[in-house]
Order: sequence, then C-alpha cells, then structure tokens
Amino acid sequence: MSTMKDFLMTNCSRVLMYEGLPGYGKSQVLLEIEYLASRHENHRAVAIILTKISFHQNFYTIQILMANVLGLDTCKHYKERQTNLQNKVKTLLDEKFHCLLNDIFHVQFPVSREMSRMSKIRKQKQLEALFLKILEQRVKQERIIFIIDEAQFVDGTSWAFIEKLIRSMPIFIVMSLSPFPDVPCAAANAIMRNRNTTYITLGTMQPQEIRDKVCVDLSVSSIPRELDSYLVEGSCGIPYYCEELLKNLDHHKVLLFQQAETEQKTNVTWNNLFKHSVKPTEDMHFYTSMPEGRKEVCYLASGVRLKNLSPPASLKEISLVQLDSMSLSHQMLVRCAAIIGLTFTTELLFEILPCWNMKMMIKALATLVESNVFDCFRSSKELQLALKKNVTTFEVHYRSLALKFKEGLIHGEEEELREKEGEVIECCILRFCRPIMQKTAYELWLKDHKKVLHLKCARFLEESAHRCNHCRNTDFIPYHHFIVDIRLNTLDIDTVKRMVKSQGFKTDEEEVIFSKSQLPRKYKLPENLSITEIREKILQFFDNVILKMRSSPDDIIPLESCQCEELLQIVILPLAQHFLALEENNKALYYFLELASAYLILGDNYNAYIYLGEGERLLKSLTNENSWNQNFEYATFYSLKGEVCFNMGQMVLAKKMLRKALKLLNKIFPSNLLTLTFQMHVEKNRLSHFMSQHTQEGSLPGKKLAQLYLQASCFSLLWKIYSLNFFFHYKYYGRLAAMMEMNTSLETQNDFQIIKAFLDFSLYHHLAGYQGVWFKYEILVMEQLLNLPLKGETIEIIAYTADTLGHIKFLTGHLDLAIELGSRAHRMWSLLRNPNKYQMVLCRLSKPLFLKTRYKHLIQVLGWLWDLSVTEEHIFSKAFFYYVCLDIMLYSGFFYRTFEECLEFIQHNEDNRILRFQSGLLLGFYSCIAVWYARLQEWDNFYTFSKKAKNLVSRRTPTVLYYEGISRYMEGQVLHLQKQIEEQAENAQDSGVELLKALETLVAQNTTGPVFYPRLYHLMAYVCILMGDGHSCDFFLNTALELSEIQGNLLEKCWLRMSKEWWYSASDLTGDQWIKIVLSLPSWDKVVSGKVTLQDVQKNKFLMRVNILDNPF
Repeated sequence: MSTMKDFLMTNCSRVLMYEGLPGYGKSQVLLEIEYLASRHENHRAVAIILTKISFHQNFYTIQILMANVLGLDTCKHYKERQTNLQNKVKTLLDEKFHCLLNDIFHVQFPVSREMSRMSKIRKQKQLEALFLKILEQRVKQERIIFIIDEAQFVDGTSWAFIEKLIRSMPIFIVMSLSPFPDVPCAAANAIMRNRNTTYITLGTMQPQEIRDKVCVDLSVSSIPRELDSYLVEGSCGIPYYCEELLKNLDHHKVLLFQQAETEQKTNVTWNNLFKHSVKPTEDMHFYTSMPEGRKEVCYLASGVRLKNLSPPASLKEISLVQLDSMSLSHQMLVRCAAIIGLTFTTELLFEILPCWNMKMMIKALATLVESNVFDCFRSSKELQLALKKNVTTFEVHYRSLALKFKEGLIHGEEEELREKEGEVIECCILRFCRPIMQKTAYELWLKDHKKVLHLKCARFLEESAHRCNHCRNTDFIPYHHFIVDIRLNTLDIDTVKRMVKSQGFKTDEEEVIFSKSQLPRKYKLPENLSITEIREKILQFFDNVILKMRSSPDDIIPLESCQCEELLQIVILPLAQHFLALEENNKALYYFLELASAYLILGDNYNAYIYLGEGERLLKSLTNENSWNQNFEYATFYSLKGEVCFNMGQMVLAKKMLRKALKLLNKIFPSNLLTLTFQMHVEKNRLSHFMSQHTQEGSLPGKKLAQLYLQASCFSLLWKIYSLNFFFHYKYYGRLAAMMEMNTSLETQNDFQIIKAFLDFSLYHHLAGYQGVWFKYEILVMEQLLNLPLKGETIEIIAYTADTLGHIKFLTGHLDLAIELGSRAHRMWSLLRNPNKYQMVLCRLSKPLFLKTRYKHLIQVLGWLWDLSVTEEHIFSKAFFYYVCLDIMLYSGFFYRTFEECLEFIQHNEDNRILRFQSGLLLGFYSCIAVWYARLQEWDNFYTFSKKAKNLVSRRTPTVLYYEGISRYMEGQVLHLQKQIEEQAENAQDSGVELLKALETLVAQNTTGPVFYPRLYHLMAYVCILMGDGHSCDFFLNTALELSEIQGNLLEKCWLRMSKEWWYSASDLTGDQWIKIVLSLPSWDKVVSGKVTLQDVQKNKFLMRVNILDNPF
C-alpha cells in the first residue's frame, strides 16, 4: 500500500512485483489490490491473467491490456470493435494507418498502400507510438493501474514496451509471477532494477497465521489442536494447500461444529487433561461472521485420525506431475525415501536403495534438494528450528544485486550442483519439503513391497533404538528390553555382552573380580566429626572430583554431548511407525512407551501424552491378556500416565494411575488404616534387614530389575502426592510410600538407584520435620559415593548428588550451602555435556544467588543460561531466564532485561507446548506481570494476567517453581485487597480473611520447605495491618525477619526492614512511588560499572502502602 501511496503523491511510475511459487496466494493479493483500487474515484484498474502460451505470442500482453483500456473486451462482434476503435484513435492516427490495428485487435480496416510497403519493425514502432499516445491521453484523465497475473509469461516485446511506458508517463503496474523458468530478457531485468520497482518475494504463512486463517474461513472461535498440527505440517504454510486440505476434510465430513460452551469446572480425566483446542490471535474475531453471543467451535468426528487420511486428489496430482517430470532413478529414490517417512537419514536411505552406490545417491539427492523435493539439515536441532518457522515474505533490493538470476552457463550450473553435493554429504538428515509428496509417493508402492522395505528399515534402525552413547545405550525405561522380545536381528555373543554391560550387569569373570576388589565396602565417615567438619569434607570431596575430571578428561568426560533427543526423532519414532506398518503391535507399543518416557525425561509432557495415546490404542489391540510381558507394559503405561498427571498438577488422577501400576506389578499399596499399619510394620523390618546387609550377593535378573525400578518410580511420586494433602493420616501414607521406595531401591543393588532413594528419603524427612533422620541418610549417601571408583556412571551419580543436595539445602533455607553445592554441581554437569541436566542446575543455582543478593554471580549464571537456550534452542531455559529477569526488576532494584522484552517473550511463547503444559513456570510468569501492573495501579492489565495465573493455581505440584509462582500470585491478590480496602468495597473484609487463611494454609502444609516462609509471612503481616490487626502484624513481621536472618535471605530481610519502617512511621507514601522507581530503574550495566551503587539499588523497593489510622475496619 505504501507503493500505491507513493504513486498517488509523487505522480511518477511505480512497479510492484510479487514473486512466489504456485499456491502462495499471489492471485489473491492482486484481487485485493484490484478491489482497493476500484473503491477510489478516478482510478482505472485493468487486470489480466496470462498463460504459458502467452509467452510465445508476440506483443500479446500489451494487446490484451490495450484492448481493456480501449473497452474492446466488452464488444460482441468485430464490427463493434472496429467502430469503437475508429472513434478512439481518429484524432491520434491517420485513417490510412488504421489497418495497423487489424492483426492485433482482429478488425478489418482497409489496407492502404503506405501500410503495405511498411516493414515489420516500422509497423511495430508505429503501433507502440500509438499506444503511448493513447495511454498518455488516458493518464491525464484518470489513474491507470495495470494488474498482470502470471507475469513470468509476459513476452519479450511486451517487456520492452512496459520498460518504455514506465519511463514515459506516471502509471502503476502490479505483477505477480512465479520464478522465471529461464533467464529473463534484458527489458525484464531493467524493470526489476528500476529504482521505482518494489520486488517482493512471498513467503509461506506462519503456524499462527494458518490457525487464524482456518478460524476465519470456518467462522469458529477455536479448532482442535490435532487439526492445527495437521494443517501446519501438511500445508507447509502454502495457502492453496491449506484450503485444499480443509475442503478434503469437509468433503469427508471429518469437521463437525457445535455451539461454544461456557467455561466451567469439569472433572479432570485423562482424556481432557490437555486442552485439545487452540484459538486464533485476539484480534481475529473482527474478521469472523459469527455474532459474539453465538460462537461456534470446530471438532473432529470420533475415530478419525488425520495423519492416516489420504491427501486430496488436487494435491496428489501436483505431486504426481512433479514425480513424472523426474528421471526413473530419481523417482525410485523418492519412493524409497517415502517408505522411511517424512524425515530420514542418508545412511538408512542407502541401506534400502537397490543396487546404488554412495556417489550415485549423493548426486541424485543434490539434484532433488536443488529441485525443492528435499531439504537437508546438519542436525536434528537445525531441523526442529526450520520446522518452527516458515520462510517469511521479504522485499528484495534488486538494485543492490541481492536478487540473482540463473545467468550462468552450464559450467555455472555444474559448479552449483557440486556445491550442493558437498552440502548433502555434510548433512545427515533430510526431509520432504512437502508432506503431500511423501504420502503420494508412499501410496505408489504395492502392499508386499511396502512390507519388505519396512522390514529392512526396522532391522537397520533397531541397532540404534536406545539411549545415546553418552548415556551408555540404556533403555529410557530401565531394563525394558528384558521384558519384551523386540529384536528382529539375531544376536551374536559380542552384542549380548555389550547390551549386558550397558545395563550395568557384569560377566562371570568381571563378577569374580568385582566381588574380590569392592566387597565389602569399608570406608565410613568418622563418627566424632562436627557438622562443620562434615560439610567441609563433603565439599572437599566434590572439589577433588572436579579436579580429577579436569586433569584426566579422556577417562571420565564423555567425548560427545547427549544425543538422545535427536535419536527420538530419527530412530525411535520411525521404528515405532515401521512396526505399526508391519502390524507388529507389541514391538510398536514398546517403542511408543520408550518415546513417552524419553519425553518426560526431557520435560515435554504434551508429547509424552500424545505417544501414550498411541500406546493406549495398541494395548487395546493386544490379545494375550494374562501374559507377564503384557502386564508389565500395562503397568509401565499407567506409571507414565501417573507421571504426566503429576507434572500437570492433577494429583487425584496421578494417584489413581500409580496405584493401578503398582497393582499390576503385584505391589498393592494400602487403601485403609488397618492395612497401612500392617504394611508399615513389614516395611520397617525390611528396611532394617536391608540396612544391616553390607555385601551384594550378585546381580538380579533383568526382568526383576525392570519391575523394581518401575515400583521405585511409582513410590517416589506417591509420597510426594501424599505430602500435599493436609489431612493428618495422609502423612502416614506418605511415610510408607517413601519407605517402600527405599526398600525397593535397596533390593535393586544398584548404586545410583540406592543413592537416589537415600536422597529422596532425606528430603521426605526434611519436609516431614524429622530433624535427626535426614542427616543420617545424607551421610549414607556420601559414604556410598566414597566407596565408588571414579569412572563412567559414578561421575554422573556424584554430579546428581551435588545438585540434589544443593536443591534440598535451598528448600530448607540453607542458602549458603545451597550455593556451594550448586556451584560444584554446575562445574561437573558443564563438563559432562548433558544439556538437560546443565540447564536444570543453572536454574536451581540462580535462586539462592538471587535471595543472597549475590548479583554478579547471578548475572553470570543467567549469561550461561541464555547461551544454552540459544545454542540448544531450549525454550524452558529461555523462559526461566526471563522469569528471573522479572524477579530482578520487581525485587532487586535494577533491570537486566526490560519489562517490555519479558512481556513480548511470554506473549509470543505462552502457547508453546513445553511451557503451556509445565506446571509452575507460567504461573510465576503471569503472576509477576500481574504484580508489576498492580504496583503501577494499571488494574485492567492486572486482571488480565491475574486471571491467567488463577487458571493455573489448581495445577498444584510440590515443586519450587509452583511455590514461587503461588507466592507471586498471592502478592498480587494482597495488592488487590489494598485497592478494595481503599475503595471501601463491600467484600473487602471477607476477601482479607480468606486471603489470610490461604496464606496460613500454604505455610502449614510445609510441602516444599521453609525457604518461602519469609515472603509468605511478609504478605500475612501486610494483610493484617491492612485489616487493622497490629498485634498479628507484629508477630508475622518479626517471624519473617527472624527466618530471613537464620536463612541469610538478604533480599527479603532488606525489604522487611523497609516495610516495617514505613508501616510504623508517620511518612505518607504517595501512590505513584513505584512509577517513579520504574522510570529511574538503573540497568545492570550501570550497576556493574559503578555509576549506581548497590546501596542505592537496594532502596528501589516497592513499599506496600498502608495507613492504620484511616483503616475502615
């Protein structure tokens, strides 16, 4: 539109060119421009569409344009055209030259002698001169806009005339074109290089834009998430593809519509655990035709699986035409790749290609990449990044030679192909540019041929279908492969030994050596050491480990970082799909459960949910109901379901799932007090027996270990669930679950599992208030570590222990020790090259540093976290980074990133599947933003974000993130209470009582330790003083100060002292105090450079306003 405005204002020619592949919406853009032009008076839009044949007809484009300008397109007969022409040109052209128009406009003026003697070139010049005169006359009367669709078919003579035209008079030309099939002519090049030409390359629609378009096209307020994913992947952002896919679904009656229901609380079940609908951007409702009160939602017909649907015929035809244009060898390669799936590796493709050598394959792939059949990627991270965002529309500055045409000779093309071959060699992962092509090529195979190729793929992939070398090639579900017979390939003795070692077993010879050298374990910490000496000894041990890691890295540090996430996409998921195609349902189920477990480890609850859904369908199809193998798979299924529910804060559902899993594993958890008492007695005896044993009697069978590990996982979650319940008898269930986890782990005889159980048992006793017991188990952990050889898995056990101990110390308020342990854990995990663990330790370390106001170290940690989020494309790390930045602004008195940047991040990423289905982080984010707006008294914005936070409060989990989030949420509610009291609202008294009760409950439940108490007591004190209860206010304020002093929580301590001073002073605090602070808030750069002192920064605290004398209560 800016180009059109320039044309109207400057009165000089403008050319607007849109380039894009077929289906990108070029014609639609031109229609919109034609419509906009027709709405203005004194504007004449002349629109034409060209075809392939137009290119071979001389001057055809100008002929059609001029016929429209002269009004000949509406004439029914040549005589009418002739009369019309005669009237229009009689003042511009001598009558004896009228016959010049015969051929071009199909009329029959008499041919004069002068014309018969004229050469072809001269005739053309005469004709062009006439057209220029006609147009010059017209542009004086009205603005002319030429609109040319499919302009790549403009003939050379017409291009030359258009070039003269834009130099001669003010005219606006809009063109759409596909990329030129050959080198464009000189005139076309000149037009594109013209300073008055705007050349725009159309990109594809972004995922959010596809969602918006579909909601507008269907006139609905939301669409199913499955439909959204199907259209985003299937259309590749091409509008035409999106429309055809939607038409196909509508034709097969897949899309159903119903009135949108009002939001109300419903019982949470597994099926409605995740919201299955997605909404368009907020401003899209202006474009829907549906009235506000009668919104409809779209949903899918039951039993329909979109990914199994055949593509629409119109899109298959496009793919078939492209396939037919390829050589037979290239067709074969594309068809073989289609068997593997949308994404494939060159290694697997080479395995299934019949009678090809590597050189042939690379050359063919390079050609197909050049032809946009495939895209190639160096790593799965690069692939995932490409899938997140489609190519956007952009302007090409042709005059700066940014647009380069294929001007080259064959030598240049060969050079380009060689470069592409080099690129393919470097890239190990390829993907179909269009999923429709993959489906179309797949459907060309006969059923028997498909089966043979799927079998080949499965045999090849199963060799790598486990965790990566960094993680010692183990199963994602411990010892899972011992339960299910999944192997297609026969095993030789070396392979068996390798698998045995990867799971921590030992061969007979190794077992003898092990028993002689390591058993019994002797080292114990001296009993007469003080707590300070034990602390120093533990820290010294971790320092020695770090020193050894740095001094002999070849023996200890892995050569490569963890590749498990990449293996999920290129090995395990394809393998599951190959087994589905082969109807090997038990093997497919095995790998879907592995996928679900892996995504839970990676923190992706939504993907885990999706693959558990796939597993559930397969479980229903299995017939051997009483087999042990199937019982174990069912137990694994319910255990993973329970973990997903736990992570989503649905504890009732999680408990139900975990109990089911334990029942299937022949480990029934008590459901009444009588059986609870009996089981408690049994487990105490078992624990006493295990703890008195000092030797291992040998390795357990793999099936037994798989069962024990799964039981321990269930018990670990169960005690955390019971700890959340306020009823007194639930603590006994929690104690039993913790004890059963301990006993089960001891039975495994695995060092790592035992240490994890000791740490869990210690945390349980911390939170339950058993002061003397937790210390014993932390000592046992250290003694266990001191007896292990420093190699392989032991280093990971030590790093895990340092991190977990640091986390426990943070929860219990030992902030200095938490920093000491966290810093050492950070150094170890940075050397061990596990991005997932590394980001976790950085997130945990930032919190005690923040409370201790050790800002230099904190900013350093945030810098590492940012680098990790960028390098690994890790959304959780980036979200946590911005979350801490918000905390810094709210409580520390300076900013590291601006509020606007933090707000923009969450607005762009709140629908991200990792963040949306991760309990705690979004709650904290929304609550921090709500607090910011409440302090500024921007209440409309406060209500928006407070409502979003409130929807997440019910997803209660015993995690630091959740309790940080809930404390921020309660702060927002307290500030809102102050507003209600100032306005003397009717329900202010009730709101205050309710709020105080909620804060007291959070303290009483004690589910994550005392580190959050100072903030909660601070808020309770504020509520009390707002309600005129000065005595309670003093008690809570002094308690908060005392706890801050004990914990060394300098951040809260400083704020508490300032609050106390303000609340009991005669000073009058103005309402705009926080606005003044925000306007003068210094950046970290100013603080670190010394321009602003830390003493001044500490004064930038928000002081909660109160005036007891004016209190209405």
